[in-house]
Amino acid sequence: MKKLRVGIIGAGMAFEKLHYPAYQELSDKYQIAALCDADRFKADAWAGRLGLGPQDVYTDFREIARRQDLDLFDIMVPIEKNYEVTDTVAAIARKPIICEKPLAPNLRQARAHAELPRKYGIPVMIAENYRYNEEVDMIRDLVRTKKVGDILYFIQNRVVNFPEDMLKNKFPAREWRQYPEFEGGALLDTGVHDLAALRHIFGAVDRIQAFGREQSQDFAPYSVVAVNILFKSGVIGTFSFYSAGKEMQRPLIGLRIFGSGGMIYLEERDCGYINIAHNDGKHELLRYKPQRGYYNELLNFYNAAMGKEPISVTPEMEYGDAKMVFDILKSVDEEKIVEVDRGYDYIPVYRAGRGTERHPDPYLM
Repeated sequence: MKKLRVGIIGAGMAFEKLHYPAYQELSDKYQIAALCDADRFKADAWAGRLGLGPQDVYTDFREIARRQDLDLFDIMVPIEKNYEVTDTVAAIARKPIICEKPLAPNLRQARAHAELPRKYGIPVMIAENYRYNEEVDMIRDLVRTKKVGDILYFIQNRVVNFPEDMLKNKFPAREWRQYPEFEGGALLDTGVHDLAALRHIFGAVDRIQAFGREQSQDFAPYSVVAVNILFKSGVIGTFSFYSAGKEMQRPLIGLRIFGSGGMIYLEERDCGYINIAHNDGKHELLRYKPQRGYYNELLNFYNAAMGKEPISVTPEMEYGDAKMVFDILKSVDEEKIVEVDRGYDYIPVYRAGRGTERHPDPYLM
């Protein structure tokens, strides 16, 4: 089996906690052959752990991009640098790229990022792990097969205690997240996951109306946003994202999908089971393995490189996810209903297991 030689750009927490464990699990398919980080001490420490020599360690991403013996690059840098670094590496290397989500810090750069595969003629995957998580695919299939009848509406409440988490060894502890140079702060960084999952399940979005509670802390312009969403499929629902406190009750509100014949309930992504309650009193419990998105996205990228399947999450698709965040901010700021996916008039195309949606031109949005 051919191993793909990977160049890592950015050896921070995303690499340590998310991508590296998946690479270890897929060691028959990938070999980390070079590594770059602006922090030389961190880069050297990882080189020792990975068994890389001094010639395989870089502090300038432009230099590693010139390596001819690498098959692809995995870019994990602060959000405000995602487009800049990806565009530069693509221009130099003309090699396949994996880039962390969200694809850009603002709408203008997100639009430009969506163009990169066509601009340089290379495959680019955005590592939006929620679109690869088992539970999201399972719920998507339950909706497709009308397990609880026609879907009428949903509610989802997501709570993140950013002020507390930034004092722990968690992602909010990073200074660039506490003082973001990207629009929306925690909403773009974390809330985009939930919006991507909802779009994966229900498809394109027609219109949204959002409200926000302003706050003085820098990590997000609003401590909470509440969004009314109308999907093009006709499904309606509400999504709330609270990034400055705790949800004390158990079970959590989570994601609740109501159909004409029952209800689908996911408390939170790490609980390991999906509840299905039928109107006739029957109940089902579907189990899944949490946090498989990182493995599944790297497996998808490998299979795409081998010509076995298409990349499931392209920059064009992630542009839609990021644009929805910017549209929420616009709706709050301008106090109006905002049209989201103007160019999208399709019903999602589902396949068994993980599928892909065929998107029309994203620039019509």
